[in-house]
Parts: sequence; structure tokens; C-alpha cells
Amino acid sequence: MNCPFCNHAETKVVDSRDTNEGKITRRRRECGKCEARFSTYEEIELLRLAVIKKNGEKVDYDKSKIESGIRHALIKRPITEERTVKLLGDIEYAIQSLEKPEVTTREIGKIVLKKLKDLDEVAYVRFASVYKSFGSIESFKKELDRLDNN
Repeated sequence: MNCPFCNHAETKVVDSRDTNEGKITRRRRECGKCEARFSTYEEIELLRLAVIKKNGEKVDYDKSKIESGIRHALIKRPITEERTVKLLGDIEYAIQSLEKPEVTTREIGKIVLKKLKDLDEVAYVRFASVYKSFGSIESFKKELDRLDNN
């Protein structure tokens, strides 16, 4: 692991802790040259997972696409970075738990919506408005009504 400050190749692990219910390992490191300290995070990476888009096209799974959508939904919401990272880890874990080599965007969307709904209703509506492609104000209102009734 190269030091992000001086690019020295030798660093040592000072402390390790599991976070996000053991799904991510946080390692505190120290550079052998400049003695700067920094943290790294290790997490399970989903390998060889294909995502089937609405048009039937298959693409490689890319967690950054999910993260981007979630971060947009959470803009100006009172959600800490720690809770955001936990949410992303929970979503990734739920996708991995499907234990399938292929997953549809619909399945991923349902997982994201459920997790967002539990975390923040405004973020849920923001994400749903893009994911469900509301075609009118009426369809948007129906979704808000469904949210109110649950």
C-alpha cells in the first residue's frame, strides 16, 4: 500500500476494525517514511455479476452507479457519511445474498428502494422518481400516497 502523501511503498497497519457489521474492515496505516497516518477500507467485491437492463442488454455490475444514484437522492438530507456507507454496504450485501450470476435492474432497484425507505423518506421519493420514471404528477402523487399509507 503506497502512502497517499509521499507515495512511499512501505506502510504498516497500526489498527484494524470491522465496520458495517463485519462487512468492511477499516485499517489504520502509518507510512514508514513520512509517518503520516491514513485509513483504508476492505470490502467484499462482487465478481462476475451481470446486470440485465430494462432493454435486455447485459452489463457488468458496477456499484459506483448505485452509489451515485443514492448520493444524489441523499443530497442535503441529514444523513451522515457513516450511515451512507452502511446503507451502500447493506445494499451490496443484499445483492450478493441473491446468489445469482445475473440480476435485473428491477431487482436492484427494489433493494435500493426498500433500504432508502427505511432510512429517509425524502431520499426514497427522490430515488423512486428517477427509478420509476414517473410520467405525470398523478403517478408521483400515487407514490406519495402509498408512502403515507405505509
